[in-house]
Amino acid sequence: MTSSGRKHRPHRVVVLALDGLLPFELGIPHRIFGRPRDADGRPLYEVVTCSVRPPGPVETDADFAIHVAHGPEALATADTVIVPASYEMGPVYDEGRLTGELAAALALIRPGTRLASICTGVYVVAAAGLLDGRPAATHWADADRFQRLFPKVRVDADVLFIDDGDVLTSAGVAAGIDLCLHMVRGDHGTAVANDVARHTVVPPHRDGGQAQYIHRPVPDPQLATTAAARAWALGRLHEPIQLRDMAEQEAMSVRTFTRRFREEAGVSPGQWLTRQRVERARHLLESTDLSVDQVAQEAGFGTAQSMRQHLQQALGVTPTAYRRTFRTTALRM
Repeated sequence: MTSSGRKHRPHRVVVLALDGLLPFELGIPHRIFGRPRDADGRPLYEVVTCSVRPPGPVETDADFAIHVAHGPEALATADTVIVPASYEMGPVYDEGRLTGELAAALALIRPGTRLASICTGVYVVAAAGLLDGRPAATHWADADRFQRLFPKVRVDADVLFIDDGDVLTSAGVAAGIDLCLHMVRGDHGTAVANDVARHTVVPPHRDGGQAQYIHRPVPDPQLATTAAARAWALGRLHEPIQLRDMAEQEAMSVRTFTRRFREEAGVSPGQWLTRQRVERARHLLESTDLSVDQVAQEAGFGTAQSMRQHLQQALGVTPTAYRRTFRTTALRM
């Protein structure tokens, strides 16, 4: 029993394993959600894998099958359902419609359950009609085909993932890590998510979108990068930083620097700076006693009002509400 007298129940994540699945993607939810613990060392999540059939083997895209111990009834117990990609989705991928078996399984999911997809797992979510009129992400190489098959979905081929409340979608393969870390961050704050990222040896937050991974001619290795400017800016987030200041760190014109920065980071310098300041503010709100005004100064927003606007836009909450939700957890990490 907890100190409040209530029994501890971890958030249940159910991963739907379909034939032709990618083993790497199947393992992502188990690795990311399997790490977080509360202040008493108890797991914050329980992760189970299920099939659309009774327990038994599920084929992968590799030279081995996996044995899944749970049937579709596990979906009825989920707080979050995750659908990794599969290369054998038949009519789902070819025609945009669910098989009877898959439709029956998805019908077991309780209303209000959070649903997430990794890469082409988004086809399952879209075929179920859950993305009509909503934004969605998938692998950049599949975006055009997906859009043709599901014209009612607002496909974004540039982002690593999209959080649309109760439905979340990610780009290809490793973007599933970004998505799962994002869910942990939203559930329990940056301290918990960063702890998971450190132990998984991945960045807690990747900059930019998919544009930086699309095939292009390899750049001349003699050309300068913008890495030094980013490092310089990170050490001065509390100060006013102009675009020309960052360009000067690389001895580039503002125009050349902006173009090179976007090629490397996938976003503009201004968007990148705002994102870093939001992350800095989150960390300070979770881990310090600084006032909201002081956090705004330290994060480089200047005023509490400016920080409030940016956090509201990025996170959907005010600084005070964010601190109230995540501060206790962070201090116990």
